[in-house]
Order: sequence, then structure tokens, then C-alpha cells
Amino acid sequence: MARKQPPRIIVGVDGSRTSIEALREAQELAVPLGATVEAWTCWEFPIGYEAYLAMGVDGFARPAEESLEVAVRKAFGPEQPRNVVSRLVHGPARSSLIEASRKALLLVVGRRGHGGFKGQLLGSVSSACVAHAHCPVLVVHAAEKGQHDGSQPSPPVRKTKDLAS
Repeated sequence: MARKQPPRIIVGVDGSRTSIEALREAQELAVPLGATVEAWTCWEFPIGYEAYLAMGVDGFARPAEESLEVAVRKAFGPEQPRNVVSRLVHGPARSSLIEASRKALLLVVGRRGHGGFKGQLLGSVSSACVAHAHCPVLVVHAAEKGQHDGSQPSPPVRKTKDLAS
């Protein structure tokens, strides 16, 4: 008999404060559901990348990979939870996350991400995900500095955990 895969919660991560909070919120939701949390960082070649071909693919992928590693550490500290996996995805964030939502229990994104290179992940992406995802979408608003330190679940997560009990 085929072994059933645990439900998947996909999280868009660009290293911004809201994406790190989204990762924490997803983990809080995943535990009682027995779900796997997939931290996705999407990257693309910049326009006119042909001029940078000497850098090779790693020259573009490595900064995104480092950003993902740092974000996961900021979210969870040195001990990454066993149900959290990191995914470095080559492709546009919008379409990649929306496509991933086809096989996800939940898609979690931050309200706003970084501008420039890192801004390719969130911001208008969160709006696109809400409009086009194939599963429910949770858009996380990061607390004001000092308002929520991450040591306790936020009110929406507490309410969801109560409903799941």
C-alpha cells in the first residue's frame, strides 16, 4: 500500500520580516495538522543576464539560497524543525507559488517583501496568490517591532489552533 504523504504548507520566503513571520506562522499551523512546511525562495535570471554568463547559474542562485538559509535561521534559530524543508526554485515567484498551491493544503505569504532582487517574491505576489491560488492563502502581516517577538503564537494562529483541537 502506498504511504500517504503529509499535507504540505508552502511558504513564500524572501528574507523580509513578513516572510520570516509567515514561516513561523506556517510552522505553528503545521504542527497540529502533521503537515510539512516547505519554505520556497524563487529566483530568476535578471533581464539581460547574457552579459553576466561568466558568473554561471550559481552566481545567481547562490544569493537566493543564502537568503533562504538566513531566513530559516531567523525564523527558528539554529535548530530547524524536522517538518520544515527549504526549496530553492528557479522561476517567477507568482507562477511558481500558484502552481505549487495545486498540491498544497495552504499557501502562506507575507503582506510585503523586499524591493529589487528580493522584491521578486512578495508584495504584488501576495495579491496574485490570493486571486489565483488553488488552495487557501494566509497573508501574514508582521507585527510592529516589539509587538510580537515570536515566542507565542499570534492571535490568528491561536484561534486556528483552538479550532483544530
